[in-house]
Amino acid sequence: MMSVAYDFAHSPATEFMARPQHLLIDGRRVPSSSGRTFKSLNPATGQIIATIAEGGEADVEIAVAAARRAFEGPWRTMRASERGRILMRWAELLKLNAEEIIELESIDAGKPIAATTRQDFPAAVDTLTYYAGWADKISGDVVPVREDALTYTVREPVGVVAAIVPWNFPLMIGMWKLAPALACGCTIVMKPAELTSLSALRIAEFALEAGLPAGVFNVVTGPGRVVGDALVNHPDVDKVTFTGSPGVGRGIMKGAASNFKRVSLELGGKSANVIFDDADLEAASKAAASGIFFNAGQVCSAGSRVLVQERAYDEVVERLAARAKSIRIGDPLDRNTALGPVISEKQMKSILDYVEIGQKEGARLVTGGERVGDRGYFISPTVFADVAHEMRVSQEEIFGPVVSVIKFTDEADALRIANGTAYSLAAGVWSRDIGKLQRFAKRARAGTVWMNTYGYTDVRLPWGGERDSGLGREHGTAALDNFTEPKAVWMNLAV
Repeated sequence: MMSVAYDFAHSPATEFMARPQHLLIDGRRVPSSSGRTFKSLNPATGQIIATIAEGGEADVEIAVAAARRAFEGPWRTMRASERGRILMRWAELLKLNAEEIIELESIDAGKPIAATTRQDFPAAVDTLTYYAGWADKISGDVVPVREDALTYTVREPVGVVAAIVPWNFPLMIGMWKLAPALACGCTIVMKPAELTSLSALRIAEFALEAGLPAGVFNVVTGPGRVVGDALVNHPDVDKVTFTGSPGVGRGIMKGAASNFKRVSLELGGKSANVIFDDADLEAASKAAASGIFFNAGQVCSAGSRVLVQERAYDEVVERLAARAKSIRIGDPLDRNTALGPVISEKQMKSILDYVEIGQKEGARLVTGGERVGDRGYFISPTVFADVAHEMRVSQEEIFGPVVSVIKFTDEADALRIANGTAYSLAAGVWSRDIGKLQRFAKRARAGTVWMNTYGYTDVRLPWGGERDSGLGREHGTAALDNFTEPKAVWMNLAV
């Protein structure tokens, strides 16, 4: 069922979108050096919502130079406590302008406004306040080595950071990179996704208003093959943090080798949500539906493979299908909408191609798998049953509201299937048997394992995976390691 559209024609967000969306470099909004622009579309309507500057290599040069000056100057030399106070003021400004930022994110990314209000915006602010508190608490250790020396360590900021942000959670994931890097004393050139550039530009303006010195946080919009590549290959960029596809991640690692940049990558997922037959099937099915249909399935850790033990299989398939059919699809700005559009026409076609592939491979389409309406990029929640582990819909990341339900026999079979892809970002497991839960968590190849729940994250816990799911960890103290370098200091006392 499609919900009705709401009129937000005169809101602060739409007024912001009506402005020429220039780059933000060295504390100023400036056109791109080439003068070129590109159009940003609303995924719910396909209509143009903003005209954005198309940055290029020349703009990257200017932005990196500004970031280097700011790093060597006011930001690195500022008292850590003052850096923390600026970040905290920034968080307060974001909260004061929450309605505008939430609406902007919803329109630009096609995200249901209720979910953005509940999840994305609070998580971004929480991340910023968490790392603002860390700014003056990043310390080293005194390491006793010998009596005639004082030996200790300090942690110093890495330097200029290139932050390349995806389109599925532009505000939240953007802040996952910004907040710890800035708290550590680094400066940043951010490249938001072409499809979702607006929230980065707006929050950067609020950062300047909060007192962030010019050049500390720069935003260069434009295509990844130009702006992203220029950042990755730039000799004066010290660190790249990227969230996106494994293919692009491999390219970043190759480019970063030019000057041995530090790299952290959060890439794809094909996460298994494992339901044993002794689980609470109602709770498990409800969470499994949320785990794949939230954000239209455009989530790296989406539970796109639901593994169900034989005796519970038919019941779980039935429950998942019923939940899929009941989800309210429609205008993201309607607070009753639960499922918005996917990000673009290209993504919609890719997902529908996978629906066709699944059927050709022999999977049973239980419900969904169709475009909804003739405007925007909406796809009905899709449930595949009778999926074999080797099928492409079981092995490849679809990044849409499509779930493959796979049957397993026992613990060993569940573990074999769960670990049987190139990804290792997350997994879930449902059972009333504590031992079974613990055995699975220990043996699952996943950076996060949820037991009798699914999908929760918190900035205080490490986040990331291995293999095609990436390299390194974000969140918590792991993020501080991403953006600092340890230095050993040896002072001779025998003088």
